[in-house]
Amino acid sequence: MRSLLPTALELVYDNYNALVIGYAPTERASDAVMSLAMMPRWVSLCFLQGGPSLPDPEGVLEGSGSVARHVKLRRGAGQLDEPAVRDLIGAALVRARVPFDPNAAPRLIIKSISAKQRPRRP
Repeated sequence: MRSLLPTALELVYDNYNALVIGYAPTERASDAVMSLAMMPRWVSLCFLQGGPSLPDPEGVLEGSGSVARHVKLRRGAGQLDEPAVRDLIGAALVRARVPFDPNAAPRLIIKSISAKQRPRRP
């Protein structure tokens, strides 16, 4: 993801059921365009802005939410290089409410660690 979004801020959340890294142009979580949600058994690439309206002719998006959709990376990180996924990433970036600054310095920001954790099962 760092090579795809070299100027993004990485917002890290250890929430109740996943470790999440949001990719945003600002420190505001609501500006995040995409995230990686790392569950014990899989990783999902989440499209956080307008997921239901993203063009998806290959049908790789999953979910039924009114805002976000995701792609389970069942075949590993190399799946990010597949044309259907790259097209979704490109469309999400074009539609982002706040554009990424091409001159910004990337940063990793630990945003929150949830006090209550569900047990994580393999």
